[in-house]
This record gives sequence, C-alpha cells and structure tokens, in this order.
Amino acid sequence: MDDGQQRDGGLRIGGDWSPAPLSAQKAGRWRADLAGLAQERGLSGLSALLAGDHPDAARLAAVLDLSPHLGALIFRNPEWLEELTRQSAVELARSTIVEVSSLPAAQDSEKAVMAALRRARGRVALFVGLADVFGALTPDETTRILSGFAEAAVAAALRFCLLDLHGRDKIVLPHPGEPEKGSGVFVLGMGKLGGQELNYSSDIDIIVLYDERRALTKDPLDAPETLSRLVRRLARILSERTGDGYVARTDLRLRPDPSATPLAISTAMALGYYESSGRDWERAAMIKARPIAGDVEAAEVFLKELTPFVWRKYLDFSAVAAIQDMKQRIDRHRGFDDIGIGGHNVKLGRGGIREVEFFAQAQQLIAGGRAPKLRRRRTDEALAELAAGGWIDAETAAELTADYWLLRRIEHAIQMVADEQSHTLPEDAEKLRGVARLAGFADETALGEALLPCLKRVDRRYGRLFGGERDDSPGHGAAGALERLAQSAEDDEAIAAIAALGYGRPADIARVVHGWTLGRYRATGSATAKERLAELLPTLLEAFGKAHDPDAALLAFDRFLAGLPSGIQFFSLIASNPKILQLLADIITAAPALRETIAARPHVFDALLDPAFLGEVPDRDLLDERLSVFMGLARDYEDALARLRIFASEQRFLVGARMLSGIVDAGEAGAAFANIADVVLKATLDAVEAEFALTYGRIPGARIALLGMGRLGSRELTAGSDIDLILFYDHHPDAEASDGARPLAPSTYFARLTQRLIAAMTAPMREGVLYDVDFRLRPSGNKGPLATHVDAFRRYQQNEAWTWERMALTRSRAVSGDPAFIAEVAATIRSILAERRDPAEVTRDVAAMRQRIEAGKPASGALDLKLRPGGLIDLEFLAQWALLTGRADLDLRGAPTATVLAAADFGEGVDGAELARAMDRFTRIIQLLRLGPAEARNPDDVPEGLARAIVSAAGLDGWSALGDALETETARVRAVFRNVLGDPEPS
Repeated sequence: MDDGQQRDGGLRIGGDWSPAPLSAQKAGRWRADLAGLAQERGLSGLSALLAGDHPDAARLAAVLDLSPHLGALIFRNPEWLEELTRQSAVELARSTIVEVSSLPAAQDSEKAVMAALRRARGRVALFVGLADVFGALTPDETTRILSGFAEAAVAAALRFCLLDLHGRDKIVLPHPGEPEKGSGVFVLGMGKLGGQELNYSSDIDIIVLYDERRALTKDPLDAPETLSRLVRRLARILSERTGDGYVARTDLRLRPDPSATPLAISTAMALGYYESSGRDWERAAMIKARPIAGDVEAAEVFLKELTPFVWRKYLDFSAVAAIQDMKQRIDRHRGFDDIGIGGHNVKLGRGGIREVEFFAQAQQLIAGGRAPKLRRRRTDEALAELAAGGWIDAETAAELTADYWLLRRIEHAIQMVADEQSHTLPEDAEKLRGVARLAGFADETALGEALLPCLKRVDRRYGRLFGGERDDSPGHGAAGALERLAQSAEDDEAIAAIAALGYGRPADIARVVHGWTLGRYRATGSATAKERLAELLPTLLEAFGKAHDPDAALLAFDRFLAGLPSGIQFFSLIASNPKILQLLADIITAAPALRETIAARPHVFDALLDPAFLGEVPDRDLLDERLSVFMGLARDYEDALARLRIFASEQRFLVGARMLSGIVDAGEAGAAFANIADVVLKATLDAVEAEFALTYGRIPGARIALLGMGRLGSRELTAGSDIDLILFYDHHPDAEASDGARPLAPSTYFARLTQRLIAAMTAPMREGVLYDVDFRLRPSGNKGPLATHVDAFRRYQQNEAWTWERMALTRSRAVSGDPAFIAEVAATIRSILAERRDPAEVTRDVAAMRQRIEAGKPASGALDLKLRPGGLIDLEFLAQWALLTGRADLDLRGAPTATVLAAADFGEGVDGAELARAMDRFTRIIQLLRLGPAEARNPDDVPEGLARAIVSAAGLDGWSALGDALETETARVRAVFRNVLGDPEPS
C-alpha cells in the first residue's frame, strides 16, 4: 500500500482509484449522515475530513453508496474510520490479526471470544475493503490478509475449545499454557484458505484431525466423540450469526467420507481412507491443504505420510480426465454454457476462476510427483513454477495469472456489495455498474471490455489443456467418422477417412481398430479405457498415417497394445499430448527395445513429457540431484528399490528415445548410460548398506569401493548392457565381527552384503529389473568370494592373475564408496598395471585370446560389430594392449576406448586417430542397433526408421552404403590388428 498519496487530513489508505457513486445525491446524504455521527461521537479527525474538500471524503461517500455492507460497518463503528486518519489500513488490519492471535484471554467466556472474533472480522473487512476499493491493495495482498485473519480466528477458537475441555477435565493437555503444543489435534485449511487466497465472503473449508497416538482423553475410545463435540463447538463459534454478525461460514465436508465419519477424524482413519478409497478430486483438494491451527508438528507428519496419495511416482494423466469430468459436472449442474457479463458466474462459469485453478491443479497432479517444485498451494505460484519448469510457456503463465487476479478482483467487488457468498455478476444494469465501480472500472461497459477477453482467454487455455477447443463437435466430419469406429468396423465414412489418411488397406485397418474397442486386450478391458480410446482414435490414426508404411505402423501399434498391461493412464497421456504420438510411432515401428520397455512399464513414457526432454542430456550431478529428490519420497526399503527401477528405466529410455529422434548424438549415449548407472548404483549401495545394517550392524573401520568394469568402467554402456562390478572392502585389522543384533565375521558380512546388492538390482519387481549384474571379473571369477578384500586382491594379482584379468583392469573405474579407499584401490590397480612385463608375452596373450573368442563366438552377421573381425573387440584389445605395454598413459585407465586409441603410440604406419574414428563410427551404429530387434544382424533385418537414424548418425549417404562402408572399415582395423599383434596359431 502507498501511504504517500495521502494528503493532510485524509485517510491513511492511499491508492489512486476514485470510484464514482451510483447516485451523487444519495452519496451526499450518506456523507452528511456520517458527518453528523462523527460530530456526535467526538471523532475530530473524521469530522474534519467530511467537512472539507479532501478527495478521500468523496471516495468514502462513494463507498457508502456502492456497498451497503461496508456502509453498515462504518455507521456501526465510525471510530474505526477515526483510527484510519492516524494509522494505515494495512497496519490496522494486521494489528487486529495479532490481537486475535492472542485470544482467548484468561477467564474469557465463549460469548466474549465470539464477540471479540466478530468485532475483529468487521475491522479487517472494513480496512481491507476500503484499501481494495481505493486501489491501495492488489487482490494478491487482499487475499493474504483475509486468509491470515481466518487462520488466526480458527486457531483462537480451537484454543478456547481445548482449554475449556481441559478445564472441565474432559481432556488432559500436555501443555495447558500452550494448548495446541503436543495435543495431536490440528486443523487443515483447505481450498482458498489453505492456499491463502480467501475472499471476503468465502466459506472456510477445514478438516480437523487428531493423532490417536497422543491420547487427550483418559479413555482413548472416548476421543472420537469428545473431539467431534469440540469440532461442532468450534464451527458454531465461527459461523453462528449473532448481533455482531459471524466470523466465517465453516464447511467440514472435505473430510474423508463425510457422510459416514465423525467430525474429528484420527490420522490413522484418514490415511487408511485415502490409501484405499481416495479419489482424484480429493487428491486435487489436498494440494492446498495447510496446517492452520493446533498441533502443527502432528499436522506436518500427517501431510508427509499423505504425500504418496497426492503426489504419484508417475506422471498421472488420468487426473486430467478426472478434473475435466468434475468441471463438466459443475457446468451441467449449474447450467454454465456461455460466456457473458450480466449473470455470469466468475468463479464457476466458463472462463472463470475455477478453470484457472483446475488448469494449474491438473498439471500439478500430473507432474508433482516427479517435480516437487510444482507442489505449490497458491494458484499464481503454481503457474509460475509450471512455467519455470517448462511444463507451460511463460506467456501462458503470465496471461493466466493476470486473468486470475482480474477475476478475483471482480469476485471481491461482487461480495463487497452485501457480504454474500456470491460469484455472479448482476443482470440489472445499475447493480452491474455498482460492482464495476467497486472493482475499479468506470462503468459496466469498461468492465465488459476487460472481462470478456479475459473469460475467452481462460476458456481457450483451459480447453486446449483438456484436449481441444470446447466448440469441437464430435460426431461430425472425418474426426467424428473415425470416432464411430468404436461402434462399427463397417462405417463407410470411417473407411473413407482412413483411406484419406494414407492407409493402403482401410477396411482391414477399420476392423483392427474396431477390435481394440471390444475389450479383448487387457489395456482396453475397462469401460473407462474404452471411452478414452474411442476419443483418441482420430488422433491415433492420423499419427500413424504419417508413417512411411501406415498399415505396418498401425499393426505394430496393435501388437504393442496387445502387450500393454493397462490402458487408462496411457490413453489419457496421449490424449493430453498428441504431439508425442509421432515419436511413439517411430519407437513402435523402429525400436522394439524401447517398445518392449513401454509395454512392460508404460510409465517410462513419462520421461518424454518432461520439459527437459528436448534439452541437453543431464550430466551426473544433475541426475544425482534428481534421483536424490525422487528417493527422498521413499517410504521404505521396498519402495526405494521400486523408485530406483523407475528412475533408471525412465532415464535409459529417455537416452534411447533421444537418440532415435536425433536430439542426442549416438556418440554421447555411452557416457549418458554410464552416468545413469553411476548414480543409480551409488544410491542402491547406500540403500542396501543401510538396510543390511539394521540387522547385522557394521564392521568397525569398514570401507567399500565399488568398481565398474567392462563397458561401465570405460563409460561405453549401451541400452541393453549388463554391468560388470567388483566390490572391494577393508576394515580395522582387529575387527572380528559386525556390531548388529546378528553379528557376522567380516568376510561373511561383505559377501552377504554383496549378495544383497546383487539381489537389489536383479530381483524381478513390478517395475522390472534394475540391471543384470556380473561379478565374474573378480579374482578367481565364480570360484572366488563375491566381495574382495583389497589385500587378497594384491596377492592374487602378483601371483596368479592372467593377462586377460589385467586387460579387464584397464577398463576399471570406481562408481561408489569411501573416497579415501577408492583412491587406495585406484593406486593399487595402477601399480599392478605399471609392473613391467615382457611385451612379447603380453602381445601373444592378447592375440591368442582374440583368436579363442573368434573361434568360439563367430560373428552372427554383418552388423555383429562386436564380434566381427575388425570390429569392436579388435579395437578394444588394441587399446588394452597399449595400456599394458606402456604404449598409452595409464592415466587413461577407465577412459573410453576411442580416447585410448587416439592417444596411443602403435608404431610407424599405424594412425591411432584413424582407429579412434572407426571406434566412434562403430559405437554410433551399435548404440542404435541395441534399440532394434535382437535378431537384426544383417542390414535387411533393420526396421526402416532405425535404418534412417543409423544413416544419419554414421554420416552415410544412404542405407545401401552401409555394407561397403563397414567392409572397408573392418578390413582396415583387422589389418592394423594383425600388424600390431600378429596372427597367432590357435591354442
């Protein structure tokens, strides 16, 4: 508020609006009457104001004419205006709220508390109302002050009720001097009260709960009845009309199952209800739930326990349909069909406040489980976070926020007239003019010029979110004909529409599509799924009609649909994001590995809808941050393992989809997959260690280092790679057993811990397997212990290790563990690799190993670039040989193969950079091939869409050029291999 606009002798309100009265004559009479009352009461400041020519006198007279409610407050309490000549309206409103926060005073009766609250409500309404009409407060500021008063009033009434019951020995308060503290009883403010968005005449929606573990009653069985009586009294104190008016109409119907539950509900009962029977509208309501009174600590515990109900692990697109259904029921029940001015409901009507709220809440429910920043109670803050996270564009957020506050200002003006819980603009022209002037407009025409475009903008934004403009007419045109496929496969118009989309066999396609709607597949078994699918048919057929071979693409989708475990979420997701269908078509037709992932775990598709999808591949730090947030919501060990699977599968799927769509260079994929594995393995090891310690305790001085080997170690993972690991450990030399309830000897402890780690990653859960894990690269392979003591490792390497085991160490890299111990293990490995060996012996061993692999596992086709002579294994062995023989710096241990090749000295006539380029090209091709069919070992086996991606990634002129390019490249690599390592006889 700006007090600087006040001239001497005026009201300390500020603002630059000067509303005109409806009748200048009536306003003059009101002013004269008030002047007489001020004179009679000895209110010198007010008398001087009304007797002079200060603009505030005219503004005040206009308010008396425009608002019977504010006029009644003024004439009943003119001394409040006298206060306004000395102190600002906002200061007076806030000091009044502070006074309410100190209630009840010692020995206050119920009657005294009720009177004090009603007097305070009148003061706040007058001070805020005048500041609002004068333009000194924004609607944002107004709603915060009104919400602050309501919160303080509820808390005061609850304190009185608790103290009274304690005084009558009905309950025992742990801290009578601070009755709320430790009581376990708390009030959740819901709706606009929870969001601190209250208007002048709102009902206040509250839920009163109590923690049954903190029994206030001597007999716990008495708690429901005793505390329900408390709630009934609380509501009466607030809502009963007396000669002083009322405080707030109180609505308790948002509590769980209100027709069957007591007014005060135990937290256990509430949680049980939400977990078993909670509905989407109740999830939406809980977005705004905020502790406003009572035991705040108990309230926060309850809301945290409720988090999984409100905020789902997955993107939840069924919530969009549920919220849309809610709004449509409101529209049908209330008859809100058109947009207008006179008679329009600015809250529930088309383009109204509720649509802005639903626009934000629907997307909060969709994505709030993945993006905690979206969990905002206030509508304007939710819109801002949606824009900041990329879920909506900044223009949409700014537009809807401005429109929301305009609608709220008009709503306030409607209620300011007579303190009625109304949201409907008057149809009478004069009354409409009065509302317009209270809202800061010159007249009803100016109001309409601002409000009509606002309503249309909100209606348009809301309609687009929920699947298209509202004036679409299903049942007409090509879209309507395609929708009718749900009823019949013989519809001539539908078949013609399919043909027009480019399908070669439209009648056959019509029969396939109609078959979806018969419920033969699990995904289309429920009535809701069929309904969602029927609405989606035109969009689906159009998307697959754009494929190179529409018929084949749609039949591939049919196979995908047959394997889908459920359909409601998936169909809702597609309906809300039709642009994603094109990528889905590519995945289904060209990348069965990704297709199978979606079919088994449809929620991985969520990752494509994250606004970050089109951006850079997240680095390890960003992945770690996102995983940390996601894991912070885990309820227990089982849930933690499930969340790890969700995160890993989503992120792996995301890398594959980005590669396929060309957003990410296939050459970057190995590092991206390795980053995912790194953060997931670290989190898994942390979770396993913590859970294991609950039973077995910890070994004194224990240290662990988890090493990635093979492709994980060199950061060259593909979509389907297993991960090779070795777990090293050390402990205090005197440690004999762990310190838990069931102590274990150190060797047994770490072996079982490693078993737990393997089980945590490989156990089949609903969310799938985390990773297939291989520990066979540890000393002695499968014959040796699962966990490796670092001293035993040193001895083994010095006395027993084979050349191939040292080759494996060249690709080792720590992914998790104690930093100091990791450094010690790294130094040990470096010293082992640095030991001088006979180069000729190393060369013979490497060549012989390659020959054995070639003889035992020959390449299965031209595209088997791993096993094919001159392929990946040749290049990997060359790099490993270079590290073992000093031809490459040991600082490159764990580096990608191409990096080692480029830096190695292979001697005269061998260009390491050329080998690195071959490795890069092979890697790009293999990364994409791993997304395709497992049997695709020859060019003819590769789906067309995948072939296009490979051509682009490998820089080829066309798919036909692939065979010759690979033949040339592999021949060149094999020639280098023979030149450097020889071609030994079979062993």
